[in-house]
Amino acid sequence: MEHAKSFSFEFFPPQTQEGAKKLAITCGELTVLKPAFFSVTFGAGGSTQDRTLETVQQIMADGYDAAPHLSCVGSTRENIRAILDLYKKIGVRRIVALRGDLPSGMAVFGEFHHASDLVSFIRAETGEHFHIEVAAYPEFHPQAKSPQDDLRNFKRKVDAGANSAITQYFYNPDAYFRFVDECHRMGVTLPIVPGIMPIMKFSQLARFSDGCGAEIPRWMRKVFEGYGDDSASVQAFGLDVVTRLCERLLAGGAPGLHFYTLNQSRLSLEIWKRLETTCRVLF
Repeated sequence: MEHAKSFSFEFFPPQTQEGAKKLAITCGELTVLKPAFFSVTFGAGGSTQDRTLETVQQIMADGYDAAPHLSCVGSTRENIRAILDLYKKIGVRRIVALRGDLPSGMAVFGEFHHASDLVSFIRAETGEHFHIEVAAYPEFHPQAKSPQDDLRNFKRKVDAGANSAITQYFYNPDAYFRFVDECHRMGVTLPIVPGIMPIMKFSQLARFSDGCGAEIPRWMRKVFEGYGDDSASVQAFGLDVVTRLCERLLAGGAPGLHFYTLNQSRLSLEIWKRLETTCRVLF
């Protein structure tokens, strides 16, 4: 099923006023690419709830669409209802609905055990007001019992009322295309937008990947390790790898790209510039 291309960028809520000023600059630099929206992350158990709201309000005040993440683990229905009411009040139309991880020291999930529970609750409380994004895992969620179980969990989120999905980042396009094919075989045809992680520091990427289960192909890891502390070579190689990944994804029919920016614009802008040259017909 063909979907219109959607391009978007993810931020995390800055912790300081200086960080907020830098993020405003980053957001302004990325708006020249006319993204469908900017998403804003939400900490485990709502630990960044206030800062997520502040960041969303700033993005919207500047005239851009914002999609706050909403993590339900450790939350109550009353708490989620209040957040949804607030987002409706300020004009938010898109939400990224996630289960999230248990905060350190918390032993129980709360009233929501799965992201599908959250999606169902949002639909029951707000009808079709929100466009709901959910997470997808082409290389499978690290806590999934099996690939088949992970696919079934994803379908439950779709059946609960999700409109589209954003994937965990990956560097093996075959994993993405296989995942989409498996979804189609289950009758799931909503847009599944690949998550793209530009590479600034290999040590940072390795740490992120160990935590979220995203695979760094062995050949990539070896090349990065060979560069050692040569940050310029790491970034140059990373730009080549990620640009080729994006090219293949778009050529293969991916319905857009979602960039995990880490609140910086330079690498995303450079990848986009390259794609405009090599994939002009796809934009």
